[in-house]
Amino acid sequence: MFMRMQENFSGCRVLSYCIMSNHFHLLLEVPPMSAGGIPDEELLKRLSAIYTEAAVAVVAKELADARKTGNQSHVEEIHARYSYRMHNLSEFMKALLIRFTRWFNRTQNRRGTLWEERFKSVIVESGIAARTMAAYIDLNPVRAGIVADPAEYRWSSYGEAVGGGTKGNGKKARAGLVRACMSHQGCGFEAEKWQEVSRIYRRAMGLALVGKSGRAQVEKGVVRPQMNTAEALEHGVTDTPLAGIGMAAMLRHRVRYFTDGAVIGSKAFVNEAFAGARERFTAKRKDGARAMRGGASGAKGLLWSMRDLRTGV
Repeated sequence: MFMRMQENFSGCRVLSYCIMSNHFHLLLEVPPMSAGGIPDEELLKRLSAIYTEAAVAVVAKELADARKTGNQSHVEEIHARYSYRMHNLSEFMKALLIRFTRWFNRTQNRRGTLWEERFKSVIVESGIAARTMAAYIDLNPVRAGIVADPAEYRWSSYGEAVGGGTKGNGKKARAGLVRACMSHQGCGFEAEKWQEVSRIYRRAMGLALVGKSGRAQVEKGVVRPQMNTAEALEHGVTDTPLAGIGMAAMLRHRVRYFTDGAVIGSKAFVNEAFAGARERFTAKRKDGARAMRGGASGAKGLLWSMRDLRTGV
């Protein structure tokens, strides 16, 4: 998949994704480049994600020759040739969209551009905001009426994580969702924590982890839960907090704040982002955090937005 290729090259990490028929959604973590750059070995490893073995070998020889002669400026030039595209959201999306367009045009015997407009991006705080955004993304096929349970949709992070079984397939999707749900508690990309995190994540999506019998439905080692929040409440088999139920209900509808809100997170987080971009706003605006209203009111008091969007649009 082009997304994974670009992820391995760029150093950006996909936490959650969903590919629909005419668009896709990504929750992406963009870590900063380390102060000392990346070692030669790591650079070559990343290049192998998108370049042929022969092309990487040429770069490897060029680096080795520069190191041998002590030409540090040439070494830096070689690194700069590729590293400007790493740890960069715009470059990640640019490369992904171009690669997909070329593949699609080739397979469909067509020419020209494929995407109507530039991608939209929202800054998301770790913790509840990241977990909610990931769940919103994975629930796209449910909102579209394609499936009743996001586990049944294969072109998404949750579908990949659940469908991978116990043999290691889906490990990268599981690691991304663990990070999305638990990064604020110090968790990295630890796929082995998926069993614990999957319970938290299903509750965030408003889905119980157990069947009507009160026992998990398991097929070939893969949990196949089907109940939604309403059913779980009816049968008394969910431990979803009431506040979480309101959030989960909200995620069953389109929330414009998640595509147009600019910054999503706690009040303090949004205000901090506002302070960092103060020059972009008029003097009349005193702070950045705006309560989420309308269909997003389920997140009131938990999540805030940089933009005060109109309701009913």
